[in-house]
Amino acid sequence: MLKYFLYILLAAAAIGLAAGGFHLYRVAQKNKKEMAPYMKGEIRVDRRFGKVLVVYYSLSGQTRKIADIIREKTGADVYEIKTVEKIDTTPWFYLTLRKQLKTGKYPNISENLPDFAKYDIIFVGSPIWWYTAATPVLSFLEKADFLGRKVVPFSTQGSNYGTFFEDFAGKAQNAQILKGQSFNNLSAEYDRAVDNKISDWLNKL
Repeated sequence: MLKYFLYILLAAAAIGLAAGGFHLYRVAQKNKKEMAPYMKGEIRVDRRFGKVLVVYYSLSGQTRKIADIIREKTGADVYEIKTVEKIDTTPWFYLTLRKQLKTGKYPNISENLPDFAKYDIIFVGSPIWWYTAATPVLSFLEKADFLGRKVVPFSTQGSNYGTFFEDFAGKAQNAQILKGQSFNNLSAEYDRAVDNKISDWLNKL
């Protein structure tokens, strides 16, 4: 009996590994196709945005990377969302996030909000957690009043941004939402393409 149980476990593990490998393959192929138009040449930002602010939260550094490129291309000021309590990717990380999303009790932000009245356009970046904005960003949006300013959301994720843009639009108070952009977490070989994708997006806003 034990032998058959072990066989079942091994078979389940093999199926799980195969499914995971196939998913990663599909994501890699999708990334390659999406980024192909941006791999060659250099796209420059050919417009001015006025006074710009980039707001972002980043745990792994991926969202910070995109925020830094936007800052460089627009001459923006930067506001990093920081939490009072440190967020660690422990084994209970996703269970904690799910509870926060279910109850609406998000992490407290440690800094005062910037003066949005000083800016013509505000970019807000977030990693995707459970197919929506990271809970520190949701906490920020609860407190922020954008005062009718143009606001542009952007996300970073493994492969699926879920309902981020709809959720963002529903929570961004008094914001004039412009077209956002999503960025999959890519290896260094795509750095030029990511840079060009950001420039192309900025030019079309």
